[in-house]
Amino acid sequence: MKKWIITVALSFGILSVSQAGIKEGPVEYRAGGTVLKGYLVYNDAVKQPRPGILVVHEWWGHNEHTRNSARKLAEAGYVALAVDMYGDGKQADHPNEAGKFSGEIRKNLSLMKSRFEAGMQLLKNQSTVDSKKLVAIGYCFGGSVVLEMARSGEDLRGVASFHGGLNTEHPARPGKTKAKVLVMNGEADPFVPAGQIDTFKKEMDNAKVDYKFVNYPGAKHAFTNPGADALGTKFNLPLAYNAVADRESWNELQSFLKRVFK
Repeated sequence: MKKWIITVALSFGILSVSQAGIKEGPVEYRAGGTVLKGYLVYNDAVKQPRPGILVVHEWWGHNEHTRNSARKLAEAGYVALAVDMYGDGKQADHPNEAGKFSGEIRKNLSLMKSRFEAGMQLLKNQSTVDSKKLVAIGYCFGGSVVLEMARSGEDLRGVASFHGGLNTEHPARPGKTKAKVLVMNGEADPFVPAGQIDTFKKEMDNAKVDYKFVNYPGAKHAFTNPGADALGTKFNLPLAYNAVADRESWNELQSFLKRVFK
């Protein structure tokens, strides 16, 4: 434990101020023998502890899209940690590689939990964070991760999924899910067909989960990522940025956060 604390402290030494009060920088932590490379952002001008939010990346890995979300959350008054689920901060350059990285986590719930919980513990340990007020949000693969964490009973106030997959081998059970759930989906996303949505809603209803499902008309997969168009063209995938859905889903998240942290 002592070695882990020293590693984090050294990482904090290179935090930079990006604008008035906002500090950000990389942090290293561990899950078992794996080094994870996250990114912490908070407003140093706020002195009292505040809610903490974990941000889980797309299947491409921990990238600038994830960090930008963490920055926006810090500007909104939260402490945000963009986590690393793959280890060593590795990123995929091709869908085949992304599928391999994400598949290794999706098929191993205990591995998923250990890496998620390592980030959650790091966030809890920050003096700037109210450790009783935590939320996790995720994009695509990350959306699937935070939903699985809610299903497994992680001690979170809420989870929010942006264009994430909804299918699971570990459905929610009555009384186990503590977190409120928000799902924001692209209506034109072929990766999340209508049958998957129906099954998810039945699962949430049967488990008596407090959830909200929002479908954005015309929005395709990865609708929050400004780089989605280029990736979709490059790899012939149905990915597309949608400025309206991006803005509306972010506003939906802000309302959700106010409700769960009330």
